Amino acid sequence: MVYRFGPFELDLARVELRVDGEPRCIEPQVFALLVLLVENRERLVSKDEIVEKVWDGRIISDAAIASRIKSARKALGDDGKNQRFIKTLHGQGVRFVAAAKLLHTEVIGALPATSPSEVAAPPSRPSIAILPFRLIGEAPHCAAIADGLPHELISELSRLRWLFVTARGSSFRLRGSEADMTDIGRLLGVKYCLSGTLEPAGKRLSVDVELIDTRDGGVVWAEHFHGTIDDVHQLREQIRSRILVALEIHLPIHEAALARLTVTENLDAWSAYHLGLQHMYRFNRKDNAAATHLFQQAVTRDPGFARAYAGLSFSHFQAAFLQYSDDRAGEVALAHRFATRGVELDPIDPFVNFAMGRTFWLDGDLESSLGWLERATSISPNYAQGIYARSWTESIAGRAPEARKLVDLAMRLSPLDPLYYAMLGTRAFTHTVLGEDLEAADWAERAARSPGAHVLIALIATATSALAGNHTRATWWAENARSRNPMLTRDHFFRAFPLRSAATKKRISLALARFGF
Repeated sequence: MVYRFGPFELDLARVELRVDGEPRCIEPQVFALLVLLVENRERLVSKDEIVEKVWDGRIISDAAIASRIKSARKALGDDGKNQRFIKTLHGQGVRFVAAAKLLHTEVIGALPATSPSEVAAPPSRPSIAILPFRLIGEAPHCAAIADGLPHELISELSRLRWLFVTARGSSFRLRGSEADMTDIGRLLGVKYCLSGTLEPAGKRLSVDVELIDTRDGGVVWAEHFHGTIDDVHQLREQIRSRILVALEIHLPIHEAALARLTVTENLDAWSAYHLGLQHMYRFNRKDNAAATHLFQQAVTRDPGFARAYAGLSFSHFQAAFLQYSDDRAGEVALAHRFATRGVELDPIDPFVNFAMGRTFWLDGDLESSLGWLERATSISPNYAQGIYARSWTESIAGRAPEARKLVDLAMRLSPLDPLYYAMLGTRAFTHTVLGEDLEAADWAERAARSPGAHVLIALIATATSALAGNHTRATWWAENARSRNPMLTRDHFFRAFPLRSAATKKRISLALARFGF
């Protein structure tokens, strides 16, 4: 990469400082110091950081550091009095204060043996670079947050094998870059960039985050966060969890939207998978069949694609759960089989473990289900769908207080989740288990009216309305459920929801029986 400031160019590829295009000879440590200061020009660089980065942490005298800073100033025609390029804040550190620009277009041209085919190209799966956040204003005490938060995100996201994440060493070289996001995407070979700004104002702290598609520069998702310096650790955790959840939701939605522009037969594995997710979450027979076809296409094109096998498990789970097929046993077996294959390929993918955990619902094996779902959320503690699934398992096992804590967390983490209707339904169920019938009916009504809610949610609304004494609403939801599936019975309901509490099961059974199920 090449940085330009004034008449100077700092060429990282050639390890060269140029003045008006002519190389200027400087010592390697002086060059390394200049690179460190220019790349971190939006903040103060401490003496300890200089020692760590330039001298690899060796014990160095203050005189040696001062000597290299003086040599760097001399190479730039600067001095300790004017400080046009390098400013010293006594007792704190030094900062590069001149405006510098990163020249992306010159980078590729500067590499002598590079052809267009060798330029980094985004892999077919979603790929992302997390850029260091830009600190607005003079606030040295916040510099660690501006670097620390993106670093934490890189570490977290690197655990998700479905997402290609550029290493910190590459993305952090673009600190403070004024380049267009499309250029950054081309340079790093990624489809997405996550950037942010951090602005302190007294004790208040504002953070703005944007997820950008580098292919067209469009904003896929953006969020504003605010808090106080005193609560900075709580704010960091909130930002980190919201970003992780947003990536799980918004990247697949965006990729699916792009996939729709491609002829189905020409979809690559990842495009087919994301389009399959869109159909899968609609919870009806026709879309579930389309999802199954697209997941099959994905594993055919990429036999090592663990998430596509998890998608197949999910679609066969749905076929068994909602009675789309007359061969329920066969659908259950396929759900287990594809989840097992996904785990074999990628045992640390949270969605794969989630899919495996849900297959045990079909056999009423709640203990095995919880084991896999707990594994999914230990891999990714902010994985809202895994947290919801744990909550549902706990609720049908009769452990309502534990279930409620989990489902409330899932709803806070992912208020736009495609399974949000199921989270609301789970919340309703926790009230039913505890005999809180009015509250249960209210939550169930919200669940049944939510986008994507399948027919069994309408049965929950029927039962809870009946238990709450609202005959009119119970009748309405019973008719709604029967219009969607005239063959639906109580047996279907309890096969899908293997309730452990005999008392709860009896109450719901009697309520459904009053309305013909």
